[in-house]
Amino acid sequence: MLKIKRNILAALAYFDMFDYPLTYSEIFLFLGNKYPQNDFNDAVNCLISNNTIFHFDKFYSLKNDPNIAIRRTKGNAKAAELINKAKYVGRLLIKFPYVRGVGISGSLSKCFADDKSDIDLFIITEKNRLWVARTLMHCFKKLTFLINKQHHYCMNYYVDELQLQIVEKNIYTAIEIDTLIPLEGDTVFEQFYAANTWTRGLLPNKTLRLSTAKPLKNHLFKRLIESLLNNRIGIWLDDALMKITARRWHKKTMMKKLNMRGAVMGMAASKHCAKPDPTNFQTQLISRYEYKLNSLFPETEGRVVQN
Repeated sequence: MLKIKRNILAALAYFDMFDYPLTYSEIFLFLGNKYPQNDFNDAVNCLISNNTIFHFDKFYSLKNDPNIAIRRTKGNAKAAELINKAKYVGRLLIKFPYVRGVGISGSLSKCFADDKSDIDLFIITEKNRLWVARTLMHCFKKLTFLINKQHHYCMNYYVDELQLQIVEKNIYTAIEIDTLIPLEGDTVFEQFYAANTWTRGLLPNKTLRLSTAKPLKNHLFKRLIESLLNNRIGIWLDDALMKITARRWHKKTMMKKLNMRGAVMGMAASKHCAKPDPTNFQTQLISRYEYKLNSLFPETEGRVVQN
């Protein structure tokens, strides 16, 4: 019983960092181990009776604050609106050259949004053409400033078909992978999930969302541009764009420029991946999570208790 209680507290502790209470079924999905349903029920009831966790309506939290349940309910309603917009954006972006998959990531993939939220997108591209695809998409995004649409979407994480497995393997990346909402590119997302089965070791109860992605379609503009760049020129252009972009972002980081969320801008750039610099957010988040777990389980200080 002690181990399952720790698993429940660990799941709630992670989302507690975002003031995001979980439903009963969500707690079960984010457990670090598999347990019989009866054992899970008994553990939850015991934690509630001991005032270790708190129950508000259909939500559970480590915080004795009913306002976070109200906040989540409002955030879920707002997210439903943004997800519909994201579907429209996904139908647009999948038409760009070398784009093979588009999905929703970030807080919106957990069905939460507020008035400051944008649409974080996870992009999968053709092998060795990530930087061509990314540059075309970001040039288009710059043009949307003309019609005040620039904040509707944030294409902040790219991988290509040669590096579908996420390099960092921790509770943060496992949750991000398993809560992705694939919009476009059913086949490539199946390949993506197959390359990241390691998440089952951290989240054995979480089921991946394969059925939400639409099949890839042919588009004239896309086919035309790809036919022009499926050669040595395309290889050279992709390498050149990677180097140019990496230099620009390195300069931004050195100058400590802030993004719209107030964090120092940073990007990890490689041939097959473009993503926010893990040291700017991911590492700090994992440290916060370890601190929370160590405060819950002081006898395990120095290691994350998840399994």
